[in-house]
Amino acid sequence: MAPVILFPAIDLKEGRCVRLVQGDMSQATVFNDDPAAQAAAFEAEGFTWLHLVDLDGAFAGRPMNAAAVESILARVSLPLQLGGGIRDMKTVEGWLTRGVRRVIIGTAAVRDPDFVREAARRFPGQIAVGIDAREGRVAVEGWARMSEMSAEDLGRTFEDAGVAALVYTDIARDGVLTGLNIEATLALAAAVGIPVIASGGLASLDDVRRMLQPDCAVLEGAISGRALYDGRLDAREALALIRNAAQDPAHA
Repeated sequence: MAPVILFPAIDLKEGRCVRLVQGDMSQATVFNDDPAAQAAAFEAEGFTWLHLVDLDGAFAGRPMNAAAVESILARVSLPLQLGGGIRDMKTVEGWLTRGVRRVIIGTAAVRDPDFVREAARRFPGQIAVGIDAREGRVAVEGWARMSEMSAEDLGRTFEDAGVAALVYTDIARDGVLTGLNIEATLALAAAVGIPVIASGGLASLDDVRRMLQPDCAVLEGAISGRALYDGRLDAREALALIRNAAQDPAHA
């Protein structure tokens, strides 16, 4: 069994590293003016992946923080996944050729599923779908608009498309440190055969311990943002817990 991946999040707004509350751009807290330095700090702490979101890009529908992403790519050797404003094949190909390991398609996955299927065919193992939900319904355009589609229905749309992962975010929990919505995440994982990553609300080591329980073995990992930045989650302690569990599953 592959070890759980803890993805530290770097959310980019106007070239800076920020965290939002429930996706509200007016509630942005700046944690670092130098995203590349933040990425290097995460690498030094022992993380094995990075999760990047171009927040401005999610609203604009095209990349808006390219310089910040490129500075991170130049600074660290960690694989990274990137979402936000990725809505056409040119953008997908552009990021992957620059060194992004995996791109996350959100809004376009709802509006143009065939685009996702074609991207997954052209770039095997490098396309993920972002499923951002509020009360079970999928949100689009940087969470500014709600669709009528359920998270599970959207996931099933890509069952046989060759998508590498689904990133499931509970919007109501994002940035408010109330704990991961494990129940909804596991429900999505049960509905599809695609690896699922939990996002939104990770608050403490208790969430990491929960991810290490046997029923969560179907999940690829979880994303942590604010808890890492404000010190509620100690990175080295969390990563040690994951390493120990991988070596001895009974340890979790």
